[in-house]
Amino acid sequence: MKRTHLITSILMLIGTLAWAQDSAPRTDVRQGVQRARIREGRVSGDLTRKESAALNSQQRHIRRSERRAEADGTVTRREQKRLDRKQNRANRNIRRAKHNSARPD
Repeated sequence: MKRTHLITSILMLIGTLAWAQDSAPRTDVRQGVQRARIREGRVSGDLTRKESAALNSQQRHIRRSERRAEADGTVTRREQKRLDRKQNRANRNIRRAKHNSARPD
């Protein structure tokens, strides 16, 4: 039941973000999904408070980078590649943190 609810929430979030009219909507969608994974990990106990704080900080950094890239009205391929790399790294960090043996606090 909880898993179905989570999947439904993520799909609704993706649908909502897909309609956003940003220069980098792909980045927004991925970031929304990653934030949902962090919340789910914290609720399920897979992430400690410290891990979730670090992951959320990384997401804020990506969002600031995205805003800087969009500041001139367009996101170049180079900027998009840089954002993709940051999100790939964040994705790996989320997975590692959720699957390590740290005890929830």
